[in-house]
Amino acid sequence: MAHFERFGSYVILALTPKEKFFALHSSPQAKFSDIISVRKVKKTWSWKILKGIRAPGTGIPRVIALGTWRYRRGKNFVAVYRKRQGYVITFNSGAFKQWVVTPDNTEAEIRKMFSGFLTND
Repeated sequence: MAHFERFGSYVILALTPKEKFFALHSSPQAKFSDIISVRKVKKTWSWKILKGIRAPGTGIPRVIALGTWRYRRGKNFVAVYRKRQGYVITFNSGAFKQWVVTPDNTEAEIRKMFSGFLTND
């Protein structure tokens, strides 16, 4: 499953080959300096979190949402599975306005990686 990795000044959402196939996208990456906030969310399937339409990617409601979600003001990258707790990372620039993810990382790893940015929903 998708997980966060840090390489120098970049954060990468590492996707498995299967996820890349179904997302129709490679592993997205962004600069740490572009992060505005990292928010922990309980309900990743909320319309406030998953806004817009899937294009391109894979989506089965409440099972999997994987790929690009486009909406009027931009686009988000989404990798959400089942009813798992997730994270919303908001950026001030780059290819995506947000990443919405239910990562395979532990909460301690995420806290360490995104210290200074992390808030709860």
